Amino acid sequence: MPASSNFQQAIREAQSSALVGPNVVNKALPYVGGGMVLTAVGVLGGLSLMGTNAALFTPLFFVAVIANLILFFVAQGVAAKGDNGAALPLLAAYSLITGFTLSGIVSYAVVAAGVGAVGTAALATGITFVAASVMGRRMSDNVGQALSGAVGLGILGLIVAMLVQFVGSFFAPQIFSTGGFELLIAGFGTILFVGAAFLDFYTMPRTYRDDQYLSGALGMYLTYINLFVFLLRFIVALQGGGGGRRD
Repeated sequence: MPASSNFQQAIREAQSSALVGPNVVNKALPYVGGGMVLTAVGVLGGLSLMGTNAALFTPLFFVAVIANLILFFVAQGVAAKGDNGAALPLLAAYSLITGFTLSGIVSYAVVAAGVGAVGTAALATGITFVAASVMGRRMSDNVGQALSGAVGLGILGLIVAMLVQFVGSFFAPQIFSTGGFELLIAGFGTILFVGAAFLDFYTMPRTYRDDQYLSGALGMYLTYINLFVFLLRFIVALQGGGGGRRD
């Protein structure tokens, strides 16, 4: 019995030694939630501007996209250094602007599939988060490493498919922008980011130190934003694309 106890203790110590930041997930989660709230505010701001001054929305949208790309790389670099005091306002601005850039797809989804589509996508994203927070923490190394490889390859395939869709939409929009091809990409993206959501809880403590919690929060935030977007695209594609709202 003592030998068995020593063996189990050795296993626990070996597993804990693989953790770079054992507390990083708990530290990051409040900031992930805060980022989501700011994103929702940004979406509402974008929708309000579209309703009151649509002519102004378009140029601001392109400015926001460029600003978002710049903010992402700057915030990511600052957060990776553990300089959380400087990274926090950058991440807050990034989350707010991200919401503004998402207001276009949210507006499109409301027209194509109704307000319920947005609520369904948000609810499904929340349910995934709850499930991932419980199961992802308990993921074994074998499962975590296998899922990590699958998600990595999946993201590469998704990028290629989206590039094909982007180019193809100029020549045959009826094939690439709607219908089966869009449903395929949206469904694949949804499955991929559901897997990534579970994987985040496994990889974060093994990737980030405890003082890099904002860097980890940024990665997890992006996972759930992408999951929400692909869920929304999937629901709209199931409704028949942009053919108008179905009552």
